[in-house]
Amino acid sequence: MYFCICELSSIFENGKTMAIITLTSDWGLSDYYVAAVKGTIYSMLPDATVVDITHNIEPWDIASAAFIIRNCYKNFPEGTIHIIAVETEESSDKPHIALKANGHYFIGTDNDIFSLILGDTPYEAVTIEVIQDSDYFTFTTRDRFVKVATMIANGLPFSEIGKPYPAIRKSITFQPTIDNNSIHGIITFIDSYENAVTNITRELFEKIRNGRAFDIRIGKYVINKVCLSYTEVPLAEKLALFGTHGYLEIAMNHGKAASLLGISRDSSVDISFR
Repeated sequence: MYFCICELSSIFENGKTMAIITLTSDWGLSDYYVAAVKGTIYSMLPDATVVDITHNIEPWDIASAAFIIRNCYKNFPEGTIHIIAVETEESSDKPHIALKANGHYFIGTDNDIFSLILGDTPYEAVTIEVIQDSDYFTFTTRDRFVKVATMIANGLPFSEIGKPYPAIRKSITFQPTIDNNSIHGIITFIDSYENAVTNITRELFEKIRNGRAFDIRIGKYVINKVCLSYTEVPLAEKLALFGTHGYLEIAMNHGKAASLLGISRDSSVDISFR
């Protein structure tokens, strides 16, 4: 029989903790790091479910990690614990914290990533003051974050993890600039298919467009239609569409748009309306 306990991240079955813990890191899969963290989780929470979001983040690429987590964490049940292992080194202005928002728990370093994930979402956060189980300070995720995840999974209150942390760091991100006849944005993320995601939302696009025709210009290329799917154009043809993330995306039907169109992160995207 299953039952929910308010403020816990777990479901209990026959007295056993059934936590869901996700892992996101820039470790890759060729080293021992992922296995060591998973082994530690299972040693502490044998009945946990551990889900790999990704370990293929480029080293220290906080922006990409945030984009990926932001677009998938809500698909997990409320109470899921998300361990973020990207640029985990702690400092006086970038402490280790545990945070709860939208019914989910996050554990990581306040290196701007939380504001990139959550935006203006209300949250509760504490600094992590839990002593780690190692004299080494280069593997925080295994030696400290897993311990905190176990505490949360077992229903311990935030007050036993650390002191209230009133304000996460706010990342300064480039926002599109607009006028009555144009939007100027940038590429913020390139996925494994080399689809290039902009920082221009459908809401902003439709507001400025106001029913008008348009030209989307990226480099020397121009697109004047927004598609609903990749297959609306011939093979290897470029296109624009709004992805499930809600942002304008430059892509290619069965092609690598970023490489073939010379697109990189921070490339300019200009839309003119006529």
